[in-house]
Formats: sequence, C-alpha cells, structure tokens
Amino acid sequence: MHKSIGDIIRKGKSEQATHEERQRFLSLFQRPEIEFEVKGHLYKDLGQKRAFPYETQFFEAIFEKFWGNRKMGDRKRPGKVRLLYRAGQVAAVLVVGLFLGYLLNSVSRDVLPVYYTSVVPKGSVSEMLMPDGTHVFLNSGSEIRFSADGKDGVREVFLNGEALFEVAKMSGKPFVVHTSSYDIRVTGTTFNVKAYAGDAETTTTLIEGAVVAESSPNLKLTSNVVLKPGEQLTYHSGSKKVSLLEVNPPMYTAWKDNRMIFVNMNMKELETLLERKFGVEIEIRDPSILQYHYDGTFRNETIFEVLEVLQLTLPVQYHIEGQKIIINARKE
Repeated sequence: MHKSIGDIIRKGKSEQATHEERQRFLSLFQRPEIEFEVKGHLYKDLGQKRAFPYETQFFEAIFEKFWGNRKMGDRKRPGKVRLLYRAGQVAAVLVVGLFLGYLLNSVSRDVLPVYYTSVVPKGSVSEMLMPDGTHVFLNSGSEIRFSADGKDGVREVFLNGEALFEVAKMSGKPFVVHTSSYDIRVTGTTFNVKAYAGDAETTTTLIEGAVVAESSPNLKLTSNVVLKPGEQLTYHSGSKKVSLLEVNPPMYTAWKDNRMIFVNMNMKELETLLERKFGVEIEIRDPSILQYHYDGTFRNETIFEVLEVLQLTLPVQYHIEGQKIIINARKE
C-alpha cells in the first residue's frame, strides 16, 4: 500500500500527469482509512524542497510555519489544541489539502488563479494554515474563499464571517481581505475582521502591524483609512458611515480562545451571537426584552449555563420548544 500511494502521489503531482492520474491523486483524500499514510508521504515530500517546483519564498513560509507550529506550539502555548472545538479533524485535513492544492496550482501554471473555500459551521471555531504560511482562526458560521497567488500576484481572501489573520510577510505579494463593504490590504500583520453577511456593521481591529482599508465595488470611501495597532474601523451599513476608534484588541479576539465578552450588548445582538456560537435557534418573543443590555464574560460555558446566568441577572426566563430556545420576560 505504501508503494502504491507513493506512486499515485508522485505521478499525480508531476507536470506531465494525465487527468486520470490527477483524479486518482485527489481521490486519496476521500479515503479516511489511509489518511495517515497519505499525510506521511506528503510530510516526507515537504522535507525535500527539490520535490516542489514552486517558488522558494512560498515553500519557506509554508515549511517553517507548518513544522514550527507542531514542534514548538505545545511549548509556547501549553495545552492548546491545534483545532478548536468540534472542528478538530476538518482543519487538519484542510492543511494537507492546501499543500496539495497549491502544489497542483503551481505545477499547472494556469493563467487563472485557483481559489479554495473553507466553511466553519455554527457552533465551531477552526484554525487553519494558508498555503503562504498565513495563520487564520475562523469563528463560528464563517466562510472564506482564498487564493495563494490571485490576480496580479495578490494573495486574496473573500470573507463572510469573522476571522483573525496572522499574515505571513512576503515581499511583492500583498494580502487583501475582501468583505461585503470595504477591502483590507496588508503585507504582514495581525488583525481581526468581523464581516457577517446581514450584520449592521463590518469591523476591522488591528492588533499589530498596519492595515489599509480601501474602497471596494460595494463601497466607495472618500479616502483610504490607515489603521494603527489598537484601532478599530467600523462601517455602519444603516447610516453608511465609517468610524475609527481606539479599543482594547483582546476583547475582540477572545472568541478564538472560547471566551465571550459582552460590553453593553443589546439583546438582539446577544441573540445573534449565541446562535452562531452554539449553533442553536433562539426566539425572543417579548419585544420589551430588546431594550435590555448586558455586560459579562464567559469562558467554556454551555448555552444552558449562559442562559441560567442571564436569568439571574436580567428579568428574563427561557424554555425549550422542540429545537428552539424561547426567551420571554420573567413573570413576577
């Protein structure tokens, strides 16, 4: 089996590979029973730079990020799981798939860039490594579509949801995040973007480095906005205005560590957040509840533990109807 898998991988990644050989190569990733054998062959290839025909700059970033995380990650961040919550196996497979996808893209030298899509279901948080070495955390209910080498050599990401990016620096290859409102352009930095379709606001929070918010086909800014660390840019779709504030960044990245921080959050926003976070359906039946705001911090609590705390601190109560959580005003 080892020799057979090795032969399939060797032929499938060749520039002379036939369509059938490429398909046979890709089909290896649909067979869970040989997952570790396949990964073993790919990891061995990663240690042999001559086996990869694409640019050394890209290889170095991928190799160091991938192997460095696994050799040093536990020492730097004790107890941290590489894949968070129940998205565990998805990103592990995704990392290998991205190496594979970038390899196929590189050897084929297609004129058009190849895009990949990653989706995180509600109730999960995922951690992934992009082909250029960029480290990405994806929040619950998020989706990204990306290319390692998009149009005009730009590394492009199309985001619907929330993501924390640790962008790998690459000279001459800018990194652009497209949202439903503005675009964010960087060369290497760490920042959080919250841009769920249907939300009233799109926010970008800069942790370190520098980013530039630019006009997009959906939104024309009067001028580009350059963010400094600790600043947050928000586009308010209702008023069609942009605001720039100084904030405490850890409050806006706590989600990746399974923490929720609420600061004067209204009940409608809280309802949306809890639905995404826990993958549940919530209905607030009493409109008077929407006037309430909540401050609090949660870490690793279940949805029912959160609801119990809300009942103790606000004049509300909840019950379950079928698969739905119903919230009403508390009866005196």
